Amino acid sequence: MHQSSNPTVDPVLAVLRQYFGFESFRGFQREIIDHLLAGQDAIVLMPTGGGKSLCYQVPALVLPGVVVVVSPLIALMQDQVAALWQNGIRAAFVNSTQTPQETASVLWQARQGALDLLYMAPERLLMESSLAFLSQLPVVLFAIDEAHCVSQWGHDFRPEYLGLSVLSERFPGVPRLAVTATATAVTRADIMKHLNLHQARLFIASFDRPNIHYTIVPKNDEKKQLKQFLDAEHPHDAGIVYCLSRKRVEEVALWVEKSGRRALPYHAGLDKETRQRNQATFLREEGVIIVATIAFGMGIDKPDVRFVAHLDLPKSLEAYCQEIGRAGRDGHPANAFLTYGYEDVVKLRRLLASSSVTEPVRRIARQQLDTMLAYCETTQCRRQLLLRHFGEQYPRACGNCDTCRAPIATWDGTIVAQKALSCVYRTGQRFGVEHLVDVLLGKTTERITSLDHEKITTFGIGSELSAQQWRSVFRQLVAADLLTVEPLHGGLRLTQRCRPVLRGEQSVRFRQEVEVCTPAKKEAQSAKNPHSFPDQQSKELWQSLKTFRQEIARQQGIPAYCIFHDATLQEMVDKRPTTEHDLSKINGIGIRKLKAYSNELLRIIKQFDQENSGG
Repeated sequence: MHQSSNPTVDPVLAVLRQYFGFESFRGFQREIIDHLLAGQDAIVLMPTGGGKSLCYQVPALVLPGVVVVVSPLIALMQDQVAALWQNGIRAAFVNSTQTPQETASVLWQARQGALDLLYMAPERLLMESSLAFLSQLPVVLFAIDEAHCVSQWGHDFRPEYLGLSVLSERFPGVPRLAVTATATAVTRADIMKHLNLHQARLFIASFDRPNIHYTIVPKNDEKKQLKQFLDAEHPHDAGIVYCLSRKRVEEVALWVEKSGRRALPYHAGLDKETRQRNQATFLREEGVIIVATIAFGMGIDKPDVRFVAHLDLPKSLEAYCQEIGRAGRDGHPANAFLTYGYEDVVKLRRLLASSSVTEPVRRIARQQLDTMLAYCETTQCRRQLLLRHFGEQYPRACGNCDTCRAPIATWDGTIVAQKALSCVYRTGQRFGVEHLVDVLLGKTTERITSLDHEKITTFGIGSELSAQQWRSVFRQLVAADLLTVEPLHGGLRLTQRCRPVLRGEQSVRFRQEVEVCTPAKKEAQSAKNPHSFPDQQSKELWQSLKTFRQEIARQQGIPAYCIFHDATLQEMVDKRPTTEHDLSKINGIGIRKLKAYSNELLRIIKQFDQENSGG
């Protein structure tokens, strides 16, 4: 339908230029698109911001039919459809926010061949009426977004995704594409199995996000730590703060607001209208901080999120990777900041123990939590460790994480470890860290005397360390799998691996705790100023273009980045186009945007240049 009649023109590149305003593809994009155009199935693993959407949006404009996109999130559908219409692409969604009349209108458009892309939630698609309707359309591709949701070992399992295997049965000749940003080998196997994609070609891009700087610190008044981080690194930037519980989300959002920043809560306990309003504010206004549980974020397309902060330990490295992936989608420097403590492990183990999942799932979840804790406690390059978890080798230390920028000193803690492990044993393997620390420090608390713990051999033998240092020791012993946390009451128990340590056959080294987060070196860290300008005039032009973009977005009721990404505005500032032809060469300006906005953009640039040249 969209193919050029000129045989010398590459139709795929022509679509990229005309609709998306780019001259070339990135990474595997072209290879994936050609594979799909040949009618073959594919599984694509590409990091957030890597350009997964183009892999199914371009075929929708080359092939004569409709591409059906399975998406788990209403907000994502709405934003993607809004951005596609800005590019002159005929897209629509069917979801629960629509009236019956609106849904009927979309289905009528699809029937008339007036749509290139149709977005549907999995539960809507799996309705028999939807499957029957789709069977009447010339569907040329099914794109299954966030495909990791099909795996119960993944971090965001959604049971309705399991039903999507029906697509291979009901539409045997239609190619299918499964895309996700995070998937271990186990999750990839589940995607193949549950979506019946055994013959699909696997495309795996690097999971590395080189623009993200990782910082992880032990909890020590995490609100104060968050404030120091925000003040030092992101005084005006938009970002996301993740917390474990709804109550804590409300508390932290209020605290951040009182600290002088615009902050909004988001969790499943809020009514639907409040959630939608807060998310829309975050997406459409600048400098807003959203404080949220993990209910927020999947599919968030906002490109200029400059930081993601976790005030509690994520449940797994997969979840952590997915959540921090929401920062820096525009490729500019961004920060991932995490505070964690032993109490996080206790809470998560308790939640896991009280959940209704099967024992195999519970066992996997415990392993994932242990891996997450070990990642926090590592003295190695964090990027190397994170990528290794996803089966990717990183050849050198990255230089863009806290352990690279300020290498962690270690110390021989073998004797200290023996004292801590012995104390756990002597007290009956049923007490938490605070009580064990009191015993080691020789405190005669009411609880200690009532239990006669002042009479055991480990009472008072740990005076060489402070209470905070002992807490660090116990946390690291858990991370090293020398101790395990009893889920219901948070008590510590010995593991089989501790025997060689207690017998003196194996040494233990601990990381030296750093009291405060070491700020990144100024010359290497630019997350605070992702846009560079050679002079004040260029900075003022940037602000003028942003104001114009914001006004257009407000008029249309969509996020500003759906009009232009920051990178497109930056290129205008750098190149100062003076004609429509010049403007057409700017990345991100396709034919529709050129027609809609070129006059005003050129007027702003011309007027600005005249004013600053004395003309």
